[in-house]
Amino acid sequence: MTLIAVLVFFGLALLGTPLAFALGLGSVAGLMAGDIPMTVLPQRMMHAVNSFPLMAIPLFMLAGELMVKAGIMQRLVEFSNAVVGRLHGGVAHMGIVAGMMLAAVSGAAVASASALGSALVPAMRRNYDDGFSSAVIASAANLGAIIPPSNAMIVYALMAGSSVSVGGLFMAGVVPGMLLTIGFVVLSSFISWRRGYPLTGRPFSFRHLLRETWRALPVLMMPVVVIGGIVGGVFTPTEGAAIAVIYAMLVGFFLTGKLRLSDLPSSLFRAAVGSAMVAALIAFAAGLTFLMTVDMVPAAAADFLQGLTASPMMFLVLVMILLIVVGMFIESNAAYIMLVPILAPIAVAYGIDPLLFGLLFVLNLVAGMMTPPVGVVLFVMCGITKVSMASMIRNIWPFVAVQYVVLLMCLLVPGLVTWLPRILGY
Repeated sequence: MTLIAVLVFFGLALLGTPLAFALGLGSVAGLMAGDIPMTVLPQRMMHAVNSFPLMAIPLFMLAGELMVKAGIMQRLVEFSNAVVGRLHGGVAHMGIVAGMMLAAVSGAAVASASALGSALVPAMRRNYDDGFSSAVIASAANLGAIIPPSNAMIVYALMAGSSVSVGGLFMAGVVPGMLLTIGFVVLSSFISWRRGYPLTGRPFSFRHLLRETWRALPVLMMPVVVIGGIVGGVFTPTEGAAIAVIYAMLVGFFLTGKLRLSDLPSSLFRAAVGSAMVAALIAFAAGLTFLMTVDMVPAAAADFLQGLTASPMMFLVLVMILLIVVGMFIESNAAYIMLVPILAPIAVAYGIDPLLFGLLFVLNLVAGMMTPPVGVVLFVMCGITKVSMASMIRNIWPFVAVQYVVLLMCLLVPGLVTWLPRILGY
């Protein structure tokens, strides 16, 4: 019955059917094939989304929406310009640095892509071609799913159960996120030099940097307060997300003065729609996960892989290859929901650090968000910039390669992932 459910899901997904609906029909088909009462499906759906940690996702999304409405993008852009100075690819560097800082606010790649694309692409187009400008902003936006707080890590931790904590995953993403940022900056400099793009950006001035740092300080303090509180055990990730919403409202109403009461309904609506998509995937996938459990799929998969190889490193390599393929064709949230309950327990059985496996899993699927044919960040950027998908794909491959290089570094040097969480007691 699990096989029937999976075949129905993949068949509908490949036909372009929305993933949540495909998961639901796949689950129904599996239940019917197994002669299981249909009442199981709504019970499993309700149980899956009735989760306190899951509430962090809509709250972090709302905080990101409010911070954008509060006018933080302009302050982040000006601060990034002051940090970068005048260089080959200076405006591209500014966009990447702004993306890194926005990632610590939004927690989602799609939200970052919308904010960065609207604010920075017009300025970049004055200096670079459209394809390169869009690829840079897409790469910067993708940092939103790696640098904490990350909604992807929350979903992974929820699906993995008690083997890994959200706070631990957040800290595991800090060093890889910084490596990605540095890699994107170096690549942008090289491409700008090779293509003969002009020097861009404002000449560096220490006085100007101090002034812009002071102006951006309230925004920069938000991730310090929220992530610091979660890591320090002062509050849970869900409570931290609620504090982020309050912080965003205080900044918007009393500091920048750009947030209005009339902005709240639209912000709430967009956050609700975004989080509802994730919740629908989790709810409908619960039926499919139930069928896999009943049919002993995780145990069978564990026996198969352990019979195939006894090496934890070879297991990791096989999983990474699988996820590269999966990331090209399946939306990342659906992949977390379907694969984490199967693969995370097997990784524990191999003796692999749960934080390492979780970060590698997330980083791989995050790279898939920029990989055609189902790269959601690519579609968002094409919609914002009106750049053709062909032009976007030609320019995005070097940035995708950087993400896989960082993935390989984390695979070969696990300390890049586990060092910071271990220092903090995870």
